[in-house]
Amino acid sequence: MTQKIAVLGAGKIGEALLSGMIRAGWSPSDLLVTTRRPERAGELLTRHGVTAVTNAEAAKTADTLILAVKPQDMAALLEELAPHVPADRLVISAAAGVPTAFFEERLAEGTPVVRVMPNTPVLVDEGMSVISAGTHATEVHLARTEEIFQPVGKTLRVPESQQDAATALSGSGPAYFYFLVEAMTDAGILLGLPRDKAHDLIVQAAIGASVMLRDSGEHPVKLREAVTSPAGTTINAIRELERHGVRAALIAALEAARDRSRELASGGDE
Repeated sequence: MTQKIAVLGAGKIGEALLSGMIRAGWSPSDLLVTTRRPERAGELLTRHGVTAVTNAEAAKTADTLILAVKPQDMAALLEELAPHVPADRLVISAAAGVPTAFFEERLAEGTPVVRVMPNTPVLVDEGMSVISAGTHATEVHLARTEEIFQPVGKTLRVPESQQDAATALSGSGPAYFYFLVEAMTDAGILLGLPRDKAHDLIVQAAIGASVMLRDSGEHPVKLREAVTSPAGTTINAIRELERHGVRAALIAALEAARDRSRELASGGDE
């Protein structure tokens, strides 16, 4: 692992990637970062031993550039980078809703661009990073991108036409589970449990259910049916969820998230 990698915009996600790469065997001397604040650069040097440089220096020096700034800041960053990025650099975007064509139009002809939609569990090495190739990205570029993101979770390749759907399902996905845990915690309080005990019960149920889904290979319907006894407590709860249209509400919510991702990709307001 001798190639230099620069993370431009080392916020929480960027720092998680740095940490993952170091644990996977990258030397801190091969990792560069750019930050807006000098004190942030100092924090990253202290914690990870990585060097902070300017955006221009990163573009000139690194073989792979990971652009992890907010979508609304991407145009300005590319304007700064464009004069310094040779066409053989791999550019990886971790900005939601920004298509690879946006980068290809602003960088040198032939620049390989890979679009990645990570989600926040990369902070605990349980993320899902959805990867799509731009026009000039090859198998080598996709494999390099996977190598960078796999230390913080799983990766999945999809055509870029599916990125908006993946953003709705996976990028925003953790928020739906937090929302469900919040609602179930309130229900536990209503049923007479202290908040801390309700929280612990629900979180462990969520962890256990997730591990069973991941490791058992069973369809979720079969796992649910194993908990659902005839005329029991669970089937009564399921009946109420169906009566209140929870399944339909989830489908509508994900469609709304996908549509908003499309709006952002086409230049809609933030």
